Amino acid sequence: MRLVIANCSVDYQGRLTAHLPMATRLLLIKADGCISIHSDGGAYKPLNWMVAPNTLREESGRWVVTNGKGETLTIAIDEIVLDSTHELGVDPGLQKDGVEARLQELLSLNCEAIGAGLRLVRREHPTDIGPVDLLCRDADGRAVAVEVKRRGEIDGVEQLTRYLERLNRDPMLRPVRGVLVAQVVKPQARVLAESRGIAWVEVDYDELRGLEPDEMRLF
Repeated sequence: MRLVIANCSVDYQGRLTAHLPMATRLLLIKADGCISIHSDGGAYKPLNWMVAPNTLREESGRWVVTNGKGETLTIAIDEIVLDSTHELGVDPGLQKDGVEARLQELLSLNCEAIGAGLRLVRREHPTDIGPVDLLCRDADGRAVAVEVKRRGEIDGVEQLTRYLERLNRDPMLRPVRGVLVAQVVKPQARVLAESRGIAWVEVDYDELRGLEPDEMRLF
C-alpha cells in the first residue's frame, strides 16, 4: 500500500463532475489499484475514489487516473509532504460476529429464503479481493453473488459492488447479479443498491432458526 500526503486539488469527470479545492490530503493507493482521497476528518469515508481496474499516470505536478468506463480523476499536486510504501501481506479476511456468521450458515442451507429457485454453489467463494459470502445459481442457471450482513448499510453495497466487478471477469460465471441480504437494510443502502442493479432482501433471523413469533408462544 502506498501512502502519500500532499497539498493537492482533485477533479472528477464521469457520471457527474466534482471538485476538491487545494488542501493537504492523504492519497491512498492499494496494491489492487484502488485509489482514494481522504481528509483529516469526516470519519472513514473518502472524499473521492476510483476502484480498480484503472490506470494511474504520474506526470509532473499531477496524477491522472482513468478507467474503462470513461471516468477520470485528476489530482493536481502542489507539494508532496510524505510518500511511503508498505507491504501489508495477505489479509486473513473479516471475521464475522456470531449472529452474522450464523445468518450466513442458515441462508446457505435455505437459499430460497433469499429468492425462489435459488440454490447454493459455494460458501465463501474466493475473489482476489476477498471471498463473497454465497455464490448461488438462480432458477435459470445464472450466477448470483450474495453478501450477508446483520445490518445492510452503504458499506455492504460497496463491498458487493467490488466483488461483482471481480466475478464478472470470469467467463464461466458472467453475467453475475448481486443480492445484499440483512436483517435490516437501511434506506440509503437500498437506494444505492438499486442504482447499481443490486437487489436487497431482509430476512428474519429467528424465523430462519425455526423459532415461532413471540405472540404464538405459551411460555
